[in-house]
Amino acid sequence: MAKTKRARPGAPRRISRRAAEEAVRTLLRWAGEDPTREGLLDTPKRVVNAYRDWFSGYHIDPADYLRRTFEEVGGYDEMIVLRDITFESHCEHHMAPIIGRVHVGYLPTNKVVGISKLARVVDGYARRFQVQEKLTAQIATCINDVLKPRGVGVVVDAVHQCMTTRGVHKRAVSMITSSMLGTFRTDARTRAEFLQFIDIRGARDV
Repeated sequence: MAKTKRARPGAPRRISRRAAEEAVRTLLRWAGEDPTREGLLDTPKRVVNAYRDWFSGYHIDPADYLRRTFEEVGGYDEMIVLRDITFESHCEHHMAPIIGRVHVGYLPTNKVVGISKLARVVDGYARRFQVQEKLTAQIATCINDVLKPRGVGVVVDAVHQCMTTRGVHKRAVSMITSSMLGTFRTDARTRAEFLQFIDIRGARDV
């Protein structure tokens, strides 16, 4: 008799689209709405489509974006910085949006990566339920593990709508987190140069 294959412990159970749409209808009813009225008939379908976009990061490995590198850089070995990478994520505590910017810097060894790939790494992790501290660490660790540079710096500056639209309702408040690896952590001059390049003290528009 063939054994039934069981999902590994902790693995998420696959949910059908129909079940996901029904969950949206349940929430609409709980909020006091009638999901059968004309304006809400297609809302479950739209919400599920939006979730597929917002949380597409679960279906990719951000490290894959960094595996195609370039070595013909004319001996360039100075800091590379990509500033103001905009992102949208969602807080895993309240499922509310987190909107902000990421600044990434690294000191290459003998290879560099296309700058758009750094932005894709940010999106790959941001398009999951997140806390900002974890997001910051994941981006830095991914770049460090794949490119193996002399150092990596990541700074995230974001607004959390779980704080601005509910609870304490404090607007114009942003949260800043950083992860410094390699020479960005051990060399104060390298870290200061990176922070000077990104200059996040100016006005934000996120």
